[in-house]
Amino acid sequence: MGEFSKLLLHEDRKELFDYLFALALNAVFLALAALLLWPAGKTATAVSLGRGFWAFWTAVILTTMVVALVYRLFRIDLDSHADAYIILGLAVSGVLQAGWSAFAALAARDSAAGAPLWLAAVLYFVGLLSCWVAFNIVAAYYTGSIYRMTNLIIAAVSFALFCAWPAAGRVLFGWFFDFYARFLDPYGWFSALP
Repeated sequence: MGEFSKLLLHEDRKELFDYLFALALNAVFLALAALLLWPAGKTATAVSLGRGFWAFWTAVILTTMVVALVYRLFRIDLDSHADAYIILGLAVSGVLQAGWSAFAALAARDSAAGAPLWLAAVLYFVGLLSCWVAFNIVAAYYTGSIYRMTNLIIAAVSFALFCAWPAAGRVLFGWFFDFYARFLDPYGWFSALP
C-alpha cells in the first residue's frame, strides 16, 4: 500500500489523485447521505442526488472536453492569452457549480416539503454538503486556486439563493435537467427510480 500511495501522491500524478479523490468522496457522500436519511424514510433524496451526480459528472467531462477543444482551436494558452484562458475557465466552472447548486437546492426543497423542521434542516444540510462534493469534482478538472476560491463561493451563495428563490434555479437550469432526462438517460435507468 505504501508504494501505491507514493505513486498516487507523486507530483506527476496530482490530476489522477484529484479525480480519484473526487470520485471516492462522491461515493462516500452518497452512502453516508443514504444512511443518514434512511431512518427518516428519505432515501429517495439520496437516490435523486446520485442520479444528479451521474448527470453532473457527464456534464463536467463533456464541457471540459469542449473547453479543451476551444483552447486548442483558438490557440488559447496560459502563456500567450492568460486572460482568455482564465475567464473561460471561470465562466464554465462557475456555471457548472451554480447548476449543481440549483439541482441540490431544488432536490432539498422538494424533499423537505411537509417534513418536520429538524428533518428539513438535515435535508438542506445534505444539499449544502452535496455542493461541496460537487465543488471537489469541478476542482479536479479546473485546478487553479482562482477557480477553487471562486467556485466555493459560488457553491454556497447559489445554493442559498436557489433555496430562497427556487424559480430562479428552474429558469436558469431547468433546460439542462430536461435535457438530461430526455437524452442522456435514453434507457430510463435512472428516471425509473423514485
